[in-house]
Amino acid sequence: MTLGRQIALLALLFCLGLGLGPGLGPGLGTGLGLALDPSSPAWAGEGGATAAAAQGCATTPLFIGLDGRRDLEIRRAPAAQRLDDYVRRANARLLELAQDHTVQPGQLVVQDEAPFSLVGVREQDGRFSPELAVGDRAAACFGLTRQQLAVRYRDGMRRAITSYRGSHTLASWLRGTALAALVLGFYILWLRVQGELNRRVERHFAERPRFVMQELSRLGLGGFVELDHVRQLMQWLRQVVHWSLVLVISYLLIPLLLGFFPPTEAIAEGLRGQIRTVVLGFLGGIVQAIPNLVSIGVILVITVLAIRASQSWFRAIDHGRIRLPGFYQEWALPTARLVAILLCLAGLAAAFPYIPGSGSKVFQGAGLFIGALAALGSSAIASNIISGLMLIYTRAFREGDRVEINGVVGVVQDRALLVTRLQTPRNELVSIPNASVIGASVVNYSFSRREISQPVAIATTITIGYDVPWRQVQELMLAAARSVPGITDEIEPFVLQTSLNDFHISYELNAFVREPGTYRQTLSEVLAALQDQFAAADVEILSPGYHAIRNGNRSTVPKSG
Repeated sequence: MTLGRQIALLALLFCLGLGLGPGLGPGLGTGLGLALDPSSPAWAGEGGATAAAAQGCATTPLFIGLDGRRDLEIRRAPAAQRLDDYVRRANARLLELAQDHTVQPGQLVVQDEAPFSLVGVREQDGRFSPELAVGDRAAACFGLTRQQLAVRYRDGMRRAITSYRGSHTLASWLRGTALAALVLGFYILWLRVQGELNRRVERHFAERPRFVMQELSRLGLGGFVELDHVRQLMQWLRQVVHWSLVLVISYLLIPLLLGFFPPTEAIAEGLRGQIRTVVLGFLGGIVQAIPNLVSIGVILVITVLAIRASQSWFRAIDHGRIRLPGFYQEWALPTARLVAILLCLAGLAAAFPYIPGSGSKVFQGAGLFIGALAALGSSAIASNIISGLMLIYTRAFREGDRVEINGVVGVVQDRALLVTRLQTPRNELVSIPNASVIGASVVNYSFSRREISQPVAIATTITIGYDVPWRQVQELMLAAARSVPGITDEIEPFVLQTSLNDFHISYELNAFVREPGTYRQTLSEVLAALQDQFAAADVEILSPGYHAIRNGNRSTVPKSG
């Protein structure tokens, strides 16, 4: 080639590189690489990134392709063109070639005309129409010669055009539509099956939530949760799992459906790439967290074994198989709960540094929030908790005892760390804060029967006038006590004269109740028997005391019948 032709060709290539040539397209003078060729790295040679930056190569490549695919990689635009503008025009030109069925992919050839290697279309009459060209600077961005780079993007253009024409056919659209309909059918069927399975699990949790309570009881934590709370938690977890599964499957369905149609294949590929990134990142995080998870598992196993061992130990004390001097059996179960809580806290403190993300700002903020809540409510809560522990270890009462606290008489239903609950004879449930209980006097009607096997006594006082012999009064009161079925004969009842008043004498009857639970009913029966005995003996009861002038008025003794 003569010097004049070379100069003319260089001028033509420069104009075409600026986008002025109408027939050669936007690819002239570019450096392109095929993203679809995994055997060809984007950068080659020693000091690739530094050398490429020195040669004016883009550090972030752009891509030319059809239907959003990345077929050709671009790191350098010719002359002073902007890389994004150049890529936009190149995409438009490649689409024109793909839609022009008079041009076959095999007609794309490489022709070397120094200082460029040209890729163009070989016409039927032998004419060569250049489409893009690559020089040494463009090839240096990839560590290749310009001939190697020209062959690479020629093959890439052939594959892109062939793939585009194969997917943009009626048969391809019909096949994609049929596959999409089939997938949607399976998806709808799966939704129905998943919904039915979710309803069955909901019914199962509503009917049989006790197995969770049994496991918690084995760990000694059954007393800290209620059955309704466990049921609500299980139903909430069921809904979370159900809707999470529906959302994940639905999201995975989107790229699958989009991949059946050529215009949306690139979107599908992008979504699949996002899913791969998330899954690989998640799996990578799990792999990195395996040592910490193993440590957490070991701590969990040790904590569970320690809790079970302590539960067995205290259960043996509660059943009397093991005796400790100064340690009462009734302390066993409350102490077992406290030890279980302490072991759980110790296990949590030991495992916390191994929890993934424990050093993040989120964990720190949550810890600050919990600390603030604890500081705000610690005064009253700590006071009640300490009072509850004192009530346990002072043995003031236990569950099932009949007691009187702050004027409230009832049976102890629950002795928690914060409150004590009493059930009154009228089936009222009264909750008394432990801080109030510890500061009040507690009358325990069940203690003597349980601890010293002695019955508890009831006492009632009546006043009788001086005109009635005191021995007769005592005999009537003792007869009334013996006539009541609820009074035991283990200890004989007795009468005390407690006061010599101005107009009458105070007599106190002390009788021992057979069962503490019948204390209130037995007292009522004793009072009724006293009235019957004194009425039968024609003795007037002066309670409450009153003054009567004997001027012919009738006696206050009630008539029998």
